[in-house]
Amino acid sequence: MTLIIVAIFLVSLVLIATEQLTNINKAAVAIFAGTIGWVLYICYGTDFVMREHQGDYVDFLNGAIATSTAVKQYIAQNIFLKYVGSAAEIVLFLLATMTIVEILNNNGCFDFLTPLVRTRKSRKLLWSVGALTFVISANLDNLTTTALMLVVVRNLVSGRRLRIIYGSAVVIAANIGGALTVIGAPTGVFLWNIGAVTATNFSMYLLFPCIIAWVVPTYLLGRMLPERVDIAWKPLPYRGDDTNLNVWQRMLMLLVGIGGLWFIPTFHNITKLSPFLGALCVLSVLWIVNEIFNHKLMNVDKMIERRMPRVLQYGVLQMMLFVMGMMLAVAVVEETGAVRWLAYRCDEYVHNIWLMGIVAGLVSSVLDNFATALSFCSLYPVEDAILGDGYANAFASNGCYWKVMAYCSAVGGNILAVGSMSGIAMLKMERIPVLWYFKNVGLKALAGGLVGLASLGLIAYLVS
Repeated sequence: MTLIIVAIFLVSLVLIATEQLTNINKAAVAIFAGTIGWVLYICYGTDFVMREHQGDYVDFLNGAIATSTAVKQYIAQNIFLKYVGSAAEIVLFLLATMTIVEILNNNGCFDFLTPLVRTRKSRKLLWSVGALTFVISANLDNLTTTALMLVVVRNLVSGRRLRIIYGSAVVIAANIGGALTVIGAPTGVFLWNIGAVTATNFSMYLLFPCIIAWVVPTYLLGRMLPERVDIAWKPLPYRGDDTNLNVWQRMLMLLVGIGGLWFIPTFHNITKLSPFLGALCVLSVLWIVNEIFNHKLMNVDKMIERRMPRVLQYGVLQMMLFVMGMMLAVAVVEETGAVRWLAYRCDEYVHNIWLMGIVAGLVSSVLDNFATALSFCSLYPVEDAILGDGYANAFASNGCYWKVMAYCSAVGGNILAVGSMSGIAMLKMERIPVLWYFKNVGLKALAGGLVGLASLGLIAYLVS
């Protein structure tokens, strides 16, 4: 049964990696793998429990007779719910932060983005769009940031080829910027939740490598642009009954939303409660402010013009379901003991976190970067530091291994664009062939990622 569960998981990874060819939604595949895996696991629950949790199971029985019903109850209460809780923490965090962004967007708090980057100088526009995306993505999730900035690019640039170049720069900046902080991408949230990293140490460690991985491909993309570009001077969107906030009200809401997100790491350090609770707290405050400012519009039943395309809003829901499905799928494989077996083989034959990072980057170029990072990070538990053993220390809290996996999986997602939800959104929006993207953009992203990885190795050497 272990082989069957692992086989289902591997087939699911193949389907996720080939989503562009099969047109089978990877969120549906991940959910199927997670649900069917746990159904098969509980059917042979006695064998798995007696091998992996014998002592805890005996304590659970407390002298009662072991029956199939008792085994199922033990699995449901003591094993399954633990993984559901871990997955729900991340999904609830994403739900809260994305709702915050939706409230800000509907109130026009991001309307200043277009005038901020508007210029006829093509390279200046590229750097402005990229820098803005990088900064926003470090504070919001990368898919939402990509959606916002792709809308800005479409409103500014009319030529399709130029729009593709600018859109590619947005995806690269969003993925790399999201990898810089623990709240910028699901991978960072996952590592933060399991105690593998702390917010400040994670960001400071990856700051220089992420900047390099963004700057190098952006500079190379700039060489593909003409000197000047025709800009569409579109007015700000009509919002009708969506919002009637003035500038200071919009800025106050932006301060509450983004400032609240910045406060979440501090909230977690003070209370030791899950980060999603801090995100929900920020959402509740912003929600109250929204209703106070828009109290006259709450009962108005009229059409509301939305600037974010529906397909990208649907993509946000897909991402949350994908995260839940992947975490449950990886969890059931872990409970079979297959993950521990693979970790032993990696220790025996590889025993090098940098080589594993390169492999993770290559895998994430075709597989989703979150699925890749989750799979590699689940190989090892967060261990206590062992003085004098650099390899063992890499798996301690704030160890190098977690940062290498987060960085390499983010960079790998830029190589083919199909390795990230934001990349797929851009490919679908502009109908870009994957081969064209790889030849014109992916190789540049790979070059920047390798230089950044070298700088990450240098930082790790200096720190150790």
